[in-house]
Amino acid sequence: MATTSQSVIVQDPDIHSGEPVFRGTRVPFQILLDYLEGGETLDEFLKQYPGVSRDQAIAALEEAKSLLLARFGK
Repeated sequence: MATTSQSVIVQDPDIHSGEPVFRGTRVPFQILLDYLEGGETLDEFLKQYPGVSRDQAIAALEEAKSLLLARFGK
């Protein structure tokens, strides 16, 4: 699991009122989840938000997965 300094998702009270965003952007992580939940592809998200790299998006999903597994176990 990534430490806060390594995480691709960060929170800053001065960016979107502290909503988690991709490091170095103002793109909320929730938007990626909304795209995927709505049946859109990762490629469609990346086209709409070119400031987020494929590696960042995949790493963010992996971080979320790790947090869930740590909390609920498996």
